[in-house]
Order: sequence, then C-alpha cells, then structure tokens
Amino acid sequence: MTALDRDSAILAVALHAAFADGAKHEDERAEFQRIAEMLAGNGDGPDPRRIVQDVLLGRMPLEVVVAALNDPGEKHLAFEMAVGVCEADGRTMAGERAFLDRLRGLLELDTASADTVEREAEAMVELSEAAAPATVPVAAAATSAPAPKSAPVVDEAELDRSILNYSILNGALELLPQSWASMAIIPLQIKMVYEIGQRHGVALDRGHIREFLATLGVGMTSQYIEQFGRKLIGGLFRTAAGKGMGRIGRSATGMAFSFATTYALGQVAKRYYGGGRQMSTDLLRQTFQQSLEPAKRMQQDYLPQMQQKAGTLNMNEVIGMVRA
Repeated sequence: MTALDRDSAILAVALHAAFADGAKHEDERAEFQRIAEMLAGNGDGPDPRRIVQDVLLGRMPLEVVVAALNDPGEKHLAFEMAVGVCEADGRTMAGERAFLDRLRGLLELDTASADTVEREAEAMVELSEAAAPATVPVAAAATSAPAPKSAPVVDEAELDRSILNYSILNGALELLPQSWASMAIIPLQIKMVYEIGQRHGVALDRGHIREFLATLGVGMTSQYIEQFGRKLIGGLFRTAAGKGMGRIGRSATGMAFSFATTYALGQVAKRYYGGGRQMSTDLLRQTFQQSLEPAKRMQQDYLPQMQQKAGTLNMNEVIGMVRA
C-alpha cells in the first residue's frame, strides 16, 4: 500500500468509525461506494474509491492509517471526525465506544482534549433528541395512514419559506470547517421534518423521522461522512488542522450540498404529511430524487446568502436554533 497523505488518512479513520459497530452490511457498503464515486468526481485530493475499497477489504488497518498522522492538529481533527461518525445515528454502541477508546490511544491524545470533542458531539446528539419528542407512537414512514379528520389549514407559502430558511442555514453550516457544524445539520433536518408534520396535524417521534429519512436514502452515518468528505476533498479542512479553524473555507462555491438535501427533504415531507402519508416507499424515494435535482440548481442562487450566514454562525447560536 502506498504512503497515505493526511486527507486520505483522516477519511480512512472516518470509514473505520462507520464500521466500528461491526455491522458491515451490504447496503452500507453500497452507500459508501456511492459516496466515494461522488467525492471522486471532484478530481481533487485523495481517491475516495480506493480508500473505501481498502478499508472495506482490510487493506488499510487503523494502526497504519493513524501512523500517517503526525501533527497534533491532524490527530485532533481525525478524532473529531470519528466521534462525529459514531454519534451520527444518535447512539454510541459498545463496539463504537471501544473503537473510540482505541483510537484515542493510537493518536496519543491528551484526555482533556479528547473529552472536549466527545462532550461537543454528545451536545449535538442531545439536540437531535430534543428536536422531536420520543414518546409519540406513529406508523412507519412507508406505511399508509389516514389523514386527520380535521386537517389544519396550512400556509403553503410560509411553509416554503421555512424550508428555504432551514436549507440556507444547513448550507451555511456545511461551509464551515468546524466538525460541530456538520454534526448540527442532521438535528436541524429532524427539527424541520418534525415542524412540517406538526403543521399538518401529525405528531411525530424522532424514531419515525429517522425512519422517514432512511426511507429517502438520507442515512445518518452516511450523510455525516458525505458532508465531511466533501469538506475534506474540497479543501475546507486543509487549514482546519492548523490555524484556520475559525474561517470559512475558500472552496465554498458548489460545496453547500446540504442546502439541496435539506430543501428536497422538506418538499417531500410537505407532500407526504400534507397528503395523509399515502406515498409508498418507492414513490417517496422517487419524489426525493426528483426534488433533489432542482434543489441542486437552486443552491447556486442562494450561495451568497449561505456565505453571509456562515460568516456569523457560532455554536451557541446553532444550539439555540435547534432548541427554540
């Protein structure tokens, strides 16, 4: 195996973290291969396809990957990415906990620094838990359910503005190099879907929303790796391991894919819950893909607003937005 550059090593650490729970399912493999193909299309930096294949086939063991990271900032960034991946689905399994402890030792991180990273990650998980209550039982996302007998009147224009605002915010978060920024995108998407359901008189729990996202192909772990991979390959993390953590990356143009994902997700949720949850799994996925293409074109029009928003965001403000 050839020597690893920094970006390749950090992406490999993230992939190791994704499989730390021991569940190397075929659908996960296919999803990460899809992400690798998408990232490779940028033509810059490491070859994600090779990294995914080497990690999945055991040709890139964690010890070898970690040995490629020498700078303390690089090691800290790699640990942040691993923690974010393990926490992305809202829970840390025993295998993931053991993996993070092992990674901490291999990276030779000081306890205080590593604990700070994990506390920030846990704070974002708590936000995703708070974004929708856990106590309301609902039907599975792909099953049919009758519409409320007295369906509320929904202001469609206001709802579209809300979806657009969430999309601009999540696009702005993806323009930031800090790891907490990517970790905030999923809780905000959960909150958006919850609010859309509420407006249509449907009480949702977070388990339902996560199932709804998964039905559309917006998996928690894979989405986090995709967001992180775009930042890494696109250059936003090239200075993040050093002194540039507080700045917006220069490679901002075309990077805010989370705008498109959030906008398409909001439009599908609006149609699904507004129509009495009558859409099949196949129709949900088809509708999401159809909504994604125009949303990708829209993101260029709203890029200046995303960049302006990114220039003012801080962690406390984002936490407040989710809790509001």
